[in-house]
Amino acid sequence: MADKETYISKFAELETKLSETAPSWVHDIRKSAIDRFAEQGFPTTKNEQWRFTRVRPLLRHDFEPVLEYEQDGLPARKLDELCIEDTGCRRVTFVNGHFAADLSDLGKLPKGVRIESLQKALQTDPERVQRHLSKYADTGNNPFVALNTAHLIDGTFIYLPKDTRVKEPIHLLHVTRSNAKPILSHPRILIVAEANTRASIVESYIGFDADTYFTNPVTEITVMDRAEIDHCKLQKESAAAYHMGTVQVHLGRDSRFKTDFISIGGTLVRNDVNAVLDDEGIECSVNGLYLANGHQHIDNHTLIEHAKPHCTSNELFKGILSDRAKAVFNGRIHVHPDAQKTDARQTNRCILLSDDAQINTNPQLEIYADDVKCTHGAAVGQIDENAVFYLRSRGIEKSAARQMLIEAFAAEVLEGIKINPVRERLTMDIIDWFTKARGAGKAD
Repeated sequence: MADKETYISKFAELETKLSETAPSWVHDIRKSAIDRFAEQGFPTTKNEQWRFTRVRPLLRHDFEPVLEYEQDGLPARKLDELCIEDTGCRRVTFVNGHFAADLSDLGKLPKGVRIESLQKALQTDPERVQRHLSKYADTGNNPFVALNTAHLIDGTFIYLPKDTRVKEPIHLLHVTRSNAKPILSHPRILIVAEANTRASIVESYIGFDADTYFTNPVTEITVMDRAEIDHCKLQKESAAAYHMGTVQVHLGRDSRFKTDFISIGGTLVRNDVNAVLDDEGIECSVNGLYLANGHQHIDNHTLIEHAKPHCTSNELFKGILSDRAKAVFNGRIHVHPDAQKTDARQTNRCILLSDDAQINTNPQLEIYADDVKCTHGAAVGQIDENAVFYLRSRGIEKSAARQMLIEAFAAEVLEGIKINPVRERLTMDIIDWFTKARGAGKAD
């Protein structure tokens, strides 16, 4: 069984090799991060932010980090099946946390735009990376962020210079294949969107069959003045996978940021999304949809920091749980004293398809300004049997009626996804999920 000391010991073994391929300042970041991890250790249910999520199952495995990209025969046609079809996207593929150039397709980029592996960017553009890397995601409050930062090896660097428009979606495809032993990867994504830029970015995390592995990604995004970023994170990993992910966003004046979190796979999943609205006129939207069955556990934690006045945030998370699945939603809106004229809304709704499914929901408002409009709410229930009866009275079979209601429930989140093929694929995923749940007798 692994513990804090196991990970610290493995870091010491890796650091000599890691320091050979990165600037010295990266070594300092790594060392500081492992010190923060050593202070915190893995969280327990005594920690308020982890009260309903036990990480002990994760520690039962001795995961091995992968130090470099290994071509293991993953066919391009298999990736085509995993990718969202017909997006015309620029695909950046990672296998076990490492950039796979042979499986990527970036096309011709607009002038000045950089989409490349973080490992390469540390060699070719270290000054720009240094200005932003590890400046937003806090290693002091989240041990998994600290663990990721301590193991900075590879990931994605996206740089959008001022006044740039990238029309095609940028798809960051993370594929994990665990062959002989459980593996661990720490993807790091750094996105720098300068003033007045526009882009759509999709993060996908996908696994195979029943592979056991641990994915621990951290995404840092800075959206500067008047820039607009549409972000989507799709987590569809294997049924035995562990996923602890953090997205940290810093927003500038009059910027627009929207993100959608979709969680379907994994045995233990934690999504942390934190946004700092650090100037006036910002619009931020954070949405999520999570589906869980069996003994899955999905935890969504959000924090929206309204630091300056005249900003708007909207948050909508919906969950569908069957069998003995468990979920957590903890959403916090923090309005600082100077953040007058804040308009913040937060909603969490969840449908339980079985008597044994469970969700713990905790929407929070922390307000230190007096001229604001802030609302929050949560609702948990089952499928409306009156609605089922109405549809059956129109000649629709019971299972089909319940499926229609599930699709309608999820549609409020899916309709906000602007990339049509992504939305269509997710709609099919929901249908497949419901069909499997019904076949196992969990959804009727």
